[in-house]
Amino acid sequence: MAKDSYLVGLIGSGIGPSLSPALHEREADRLGLRYVYRLIDIDPLGLPPRAVGDLVRAARDLGFDGLNITHPCKQLVIEHLDALAPQAEALGAVNTVVFEGGRAIGHNTDVTGFAASFARGLPDAPLERVVQLGAGGAGAAVAHATLTLGAGQVTVVDALADRAADLAGALNRHFGEGRAMAATPDRLPHLLARADGVVHATPTGMAARPGLPFAADLLHPGLWVAEVVYRPLETELLRTARAAGCATLDGGGMAVFQAADAFRLFTGREPDAARMLADIAELAGAVGVQK
Repeated sequence: MAKDSYLVGLIGSGIGPSLSPALHEREADRLGLRYVYRLIDIDPLGLPPRAVGDLVRAARDLGFDGLNITHPCKQLVIEHLDALAPQAEALGAVNTVVFEGGRAIGHNTDVTGFAASFARGLPDAPLERVVQLGAGGAGAAVAHATLTLGAGQVTVVDALADRAADLAGALNRHFGEGRAMAATPDRLPHLLARADGVVHATPTGMAARPGLPFAADLLHPGLWVAEVVYRPLETELLRTARAAGCATLDGGGMAVFQAADAFRLFTGREPDAARMLADIAELAGAVGVQK
């Protein structure tokens, strides 16, 4: 018989403003579930990121059904898990842990979340040449998703050249040689002039880090722009891109679809993503996906 009561949480740094508790708990209420979603923020606890293993073990011992994992613990948590789903293993990052029969199983719903959001919001976008800014945890997930969606080539741009090269190497090993390249930010004018679209996967544009990730004059009407930041939904990059005639995708869809996939893993119930998209638009105080 299916359970009707769940205890889950989110481990990460600086997660006080997260919308995950509201997204999960609202949908659970509509499905008639008792569902508690706790934030486990390592900052006020005075814990280093490597403490994620102790926190996962404590949550399992306390009867949690599962956890979401975010920055800076998505890679660090892996050594503390009993098994990985294929997507998480290929990516080398975990954002969802499910406790099953005393075992901790790692999953990654960032990949499927971005893919679902992109397919919904930019269904006809050309994908021959894609530029991605950011090679961190979110960047790895969305690069995998973009290539899974059929991108011809993704060029990963990061201020840390080694990080971009490492991600490009991992992508080529998984998808085939030549599917990914690495570049430094000084190459952006050349890259964006030739690109079909750009995926932005750095923290620039978040409420605490406003601004543009690159010069506005690099945007042109032939370019689509996909954003990973979802607080705010309407980033300066998206406003500027729309003014330049670009098709755009905000970060709300990825936030919702990754949450919906995690909710399904935790509960075995089917969430209604359309309702959750309406939730995030209300919670973030802005309109959702726009072109």
